Amino acid sequence: MIGWVSLIAGLALLNVSLTFANIWPTLGIRLTGELSVEVALLVLGLVLVRRWKGAASRSTLRALAAVWVILAVGRYIDVTGSSLYGRDVNLYWDSRHLPGVGAMFATVAPWRTAAVLIGLLLLPVVLYAPMRWAVGRLGTAAGDRWAGPALGVVGGVVLAAYAAQLGGARMPDPLVVAEPMVPVYAREIGEFGYEMTGAGVAALGPAPVIRSDLARVQGADVFLIFVESYGAVAWNAPDYVRALAESRARLEADIRETGRSVVSAFVESTTFGGESWLAHISLLSGTEVRDDRTNVRLMAQERDTLVKLFGRRGYRTLAITPGLLVDWPEGAFYGFDEIYDHRRLGYQGPPFGWWSITDQFALARVDHLEIEPQPRDPAFVFFSTLSTHAPFTPAPPYQPSWRRVLSATPYDRDELDRAWSWQPDWLDLGPSYVEALRYIQATIGGYLRLRADRDVVMILVGDHQPPALVSGEGASWDVPVHVIASRPAVLDRLRRHRFTEGFVPQGSAIARMDTLLPLLLDAFGDDADPTASPVPVPVD
Repeated sequence: MIGWVSLIAGLALLNVSLTFANIWPTLGIRLTGELSVEVALLVLGLVLVRRWKGAASRSTLRALAAVWVILAVGRYIDVTGSSLYGRDVNLYWDSRHLPGVGAMFATVAPWRTAAVLIGLLLLPVVLYAPMRWAVGRLGTAAGDRWAGPALGVVGGVVLAAYAAQLGGARMPDPLVVAEPMVPVYAREIGEFGYEMTGAGVAALGPAPVIRSDLARVQGADVFLIFVESYGAVAWNAPDYVRALAESRARLEADIRETGRSVVSAFVESTTFGGESWLAHISLLSGTEVRDDRTNVRLMAQERDTLVKLFGRRGYRTLAITPGLLVDWPEGAFYGFDEIYDHRRLGYQGPPFGWWSITDQFALARVDHLEIEPQPRDPAFVFFSTLSTHAPFTPAPPYQPSWRRVLSATPYDRDELDRAWSWQPDWLDLGPSYVEALRYIQATIGGYLRLRADRDVVMILVGDHQPPALVSGEGASWDVPVHVIASRPAVLDRLRRHRFTEGFVPQGSAIARMDTLLPLLLDAFGDDADPTASPVPVPVD
């Protein structure tokens, strides 16, 4: 009896190690009651090996236990990453960002991050002993007169259920089979190898034509502001809508009282929960970019961009990228005249978040250096914001004095203490998300008032939805886009493309991030840029 109990316990342990699910929105796991294909294959393999060649050796059992640890760890990464991040993990591309992401979370939650890190490092070691015991129980039972055939039947039933499930059959709960981990690893290894070969550059297809005379915006300063983590959830979740109503009303007043109007819409981003640069390059190049491999392939080519178009039409093209902590040679792809990265901005104020710098300071600094001086050429300004980046706290205070925000003491002490007292609640980041959005809305509204006397066309667009732990499971990839201007001709053209009047985006997405570009080009001017020339496209 004790042998059967321990056998069942071993089977159960091996099964749950590959069938658990994530407890959203935490790092925890829950049991599902599903069955594992890998357990079925292991059982059948041990039974057949015992029948034909005798008992499996200790080295074989140790190797099987080690493989099982790898599968279990892979299962945890797979279900946790897809649940919290909102998309599948890509081994080749995502692994490059692990040091940066780890450093960010170590800054905002050092003790918790350290605990998680230590846990992940120790997990394989801790898992090995129980897995070795469980595999050993199966190896012993495979040679038993009664247990061996029983294990064979169990393994056969699970494989049959899995085959039926693949065929589209709806299985009863006791026979539902979890997605096996072996194909997940196979897919990741295949993608890793594919990217290592450098294949796929030609798969991008022909370069889109980026052409416009920009007649309807000529002379205005054009700001393209990607608002970090500004997703449709900010408009669709009732709690967020209520919490943001006041700050949105203030921003609408800022727009209206400075003689400007706004039209809005939803577009589908090409990324979710992170990797903002995929949205940036999709819009600026007019090419759909949904992963880093496509991003790298695209930037290795000579392509036209919205930035280069404005440059050809006499604009000074500027990038405000406060999140760039290292050199960015890839920026040459876009054609910016000047890139104001973290170092170039020279922030000396109090730190907020991993990057320390605030969005209001970054915008004020570039305004002081590039926009305020007159006379000058009109400017095209690309701005990738930071302050609404997960975990969204501490959000800086908004400083009404744009001169003071450039100083080393931009805030009073009590303002700083209130802001720094915010700590992320990892089980409920919603309040922090709301606070961060309030800050960026105040910053945009304040800047519109600061430059009320200037001809400004401003495009506000979300780069992606916030991570799934804020936007919820199964959230769309839609993000808002607002165009603010005092030029009726620009807004009239956008209304033809299903932009709606006001600051509230309505309806479904009118375009993808990359197909938003031709809509903007049409609003900016006619399809007649005589200085544009065809860009050669590499072919195989």
